[in-house]
Amino acid sequence: MNNLIQSPRFLFTSESVSEGHPDKVCDLVSDAILDAIMAKDPYGRVACETAVTTGLVLTTGEITTSCNIDIPKIVRQTINEIGYNSPDSGFDATTCGVITSIKEQSADIALGVDEAAEAKQGAMSDSEIEAVGAGDQGMMFGYACTETPELMPMPLQLAQALVKRLAEVRKNGTLPYLRPDGKSQVTVEYRYGKPVRVHTVVVAAQHEASVSQQQIERDIREHVVRVVVPSNMLDNDTRYFINSTGRFVIGGPMGDAGLTGRKIIVDTYGGMVPHGGGAFSGKDPTKVDRSGSYAVRWVAKNIVAAGLAERCQLQIAYTIGVAQPVALNIETFGTGRVSDATLQELVAANFDLRPGAIIRDLRLRRPIYKPTAAYGHFGRVDLDAPWELTDRAAKLRADAGL
Repeated sequence: MNNLIQSPRFLFTSESVSEGHPDKVCDLVSDAILDAIMAKDPYGRVACETAVTTGLVLTTGEITTSCNIDIPKIVRQTINEIGYNSPDSGFDATTCGVITSIKEQSADIALGVDEAAEAKQGAMSDSEIEAVGAGDQGMMFGYACTETPELMPMPLQLAQALVKRLAEVRKNGTLPYLRPDGKSQVTVEYRYGKPVRVHTVVVAAQHEASVSQQQIERDIREHVVRVVVPSNMLDNDTRYFINSTGRFVIGGPMGDAGLTGRKIIVDTYGGMVPHGGGAFSGKDPTKVDRSGSYAVRWVAKNIVAAGLAERCQLQIAYTIGVAQPVALNIETFGTGRVSDATLQELVAANFDLRPGAIIRDLRLRRPIYKPTAAYGHFGRVDLDAPWELTDRAAKLRADAGL
């Protein structure tokens, strides 16, 4: 990252995948199951994994809940909404097989989540907020920057918008020959840390066999790329690769097997910053892979929105069964208006990063997760995503004396 800021010229690339990509199908199914449980049992414990291949969906994992849901029905509804509703698309919500293999959450894990180590030791009161321990060990990263209005890295934000636009033109009939699977990749040229132009645009879009490569390339440049990428970021030297193999008819679960949690870089910051390793989809908010990542995005975004830095990265770490984070690191890559040590103090004074407090402050015991499963969890101002709010930016700025 420091190289990006200091370099006179730097290329950076991020990719995204559509909702019909096999791995994203799995993320959507897992989060649809989570949402169905959260709607009836906000305190349910969910760790749901999904796998897909030709004609088959497998849902597995650990779920502890007081409610009953029809998992096969949810699976089929989700696949139908994506657009796999006909044998012509290579995968059919009505005829695919659905297998479920679900058991309860381990009682050993529940011991630490139900009552944090601090509560057991008498180091805190046993209010609901304070008693929740982290559901696992791990480290999570949060990031924000001034490259886009959403305070996200430009390569990823453009890549996400491209595949989202592919779905729009498919569903609204503009390009009815498209099918659900698709990918994008955007390379942005930076100069001294600032994005100045789009260097390369890559789009792969599944399509009917009868459509020519020439038509696909022409239509996607006109109806997708030019709608999404700002014209001032494109020039005569921008390179385009659209369905560069010349054919993309076999796609979705028929083309590749899919699995929940295999697109974690797409879900976060497109590789611009490190990733802790934990996936999000199918996990209830006691799992800090999800809630901790949401929290540090919220913190980083408020720091940047407050004008305290142009780029801000946070790493947080938890251990299973303990409420307080074991470590928090803040890095502003030389763009901070106050020291990183001062930011540490400001964050400690303005954010409670225990899992129970995160769940409370971000209102995470609700069915809000399925829409995040495709097109990114961050930079999503189109969703009910409380971690995208900049509601503490003014307080941070005031406390910093700016």
